[in-house]
Amino acid sequence: MASIINVNLPQQSYEIAIAPGGLDQLGEHMTGLKLGLKVLLVSNPTIFKHFGERAIASLKAAQFEVAELSLPAGERYKTLNSVQKIYDAALENRLERSSTMVALGGGVIGDMTGFAAATWLRGINFVQVPTTLLAMVDASIGGKTGVNHPQGKNLIGAFHQPRLVLIDPEVLQTLPMREFRAGMAEVIKYGVIWNAQLFAEMEVSKHLDQLRYLKPELIDSILTNSCQAKADVVSKDEKEAGLRAILNYGHTIGHAVESLTGYRVVNHGEAVAIGMVAAGQIAVELGMWQKAETERQDALIQKAGLPTKLPSGVDIEAIIAALQTDKKVKDGKVRFVLPTQIGEVTVTDQVPSDTIRQVLSEMQ
Repeated sequence: MASIINVNLPQQSYEIAIAPGGLDQLGEHMTGLKLGLKVLLVSNPTIFKHFGERAIASLKAAQFEVAELSLPAGERYKTLNSVQKIYDAALENRLERSSTMVALGGGVIGDMTGFAAATWLRGINFVQVPTTLLAMVDASIGGKTGVNHPQGKNLIGAFHQPRLVLIDPEVLQTLPMREFRAGMAEVIKYGVIWNAQLFAEMEVSKHLDQLRYLKPELIDSILTNSCQAKADVVSKDEKEAGLRAILNYGHTIGHAVESLTGYRVVNHGEAVAIGMVAAGQIAVELGMWQKAETERQDALIQKAGLPTKLPSGVDIEAIIAALQTDKKVKDGKVRFVLPTQIGEVTVTDQVPSDTIRQVLSEMQ
């Protein structure tokens, strides 16, 4: 049985379906959405090898005409150059306004396919079939699409909501351990910013670093609670006018670390973990959060096998300079999401550079 979470938006609401074995019902799930016949399935070679044939078979069984495109995996390929390849495939297969792009993969494939769908013929349908934990709980929901600019992450993009997000937890069985841990960073984030009960459930679990050690009930809770948290926030603030900024917890310093290491040293989840440790400590220094709470957060991060220190060789001044190009800068001031208690955060631009320096130097 699929559990359905609704993302309610003024323009176009959609469903997140969490369905074990759901990959084989992709075509069925899409049939009710009144989509055109043509589908372009975008994936990466590894994911395609595992799941491509099943996805295509399901789409064809539902009478869709399917073309496929495989792009290299990895944050450093999240560029306009890769999007150009999606446009070329769209042109070659004569995608129309009623056609659909389906992203089968992690956050990088989802972001690029979504951006291509947002901009091809001024916007066509788009369906997310996330295959990593990180994409399931975060990247596939909320309509943020985009690519990286050489000077910073996700600087080029558009808001373009999917018509459907289909999550099949069974595909996580093939996920490499490091990728699973990266996804857990975003789950811990939801515990800190929104859902104290989810945080407590993770504290009780003996392990968080490998899928095979987690009880099925916990996996189910992680997926439904994380998706519900994201859906709640996005429904209240689709275009990040206010509340949605809290989803960037850990991302401000995290993005700077990712960008400065050329997307080759730490993955997105590891960078977010480092960013959450920093943000938690900044909140303690500013008297907004209890030291005991930041210790609880950091213990979860470590239990998930995630880093709590900066990668070696990253220059603190370079991080502080990189913060100025972040998308969350407003009127020249960097906005930080800082926790006030487990399950609640606030957004502030009143963080002195010296406090950031001090915290980062302790994380070297």
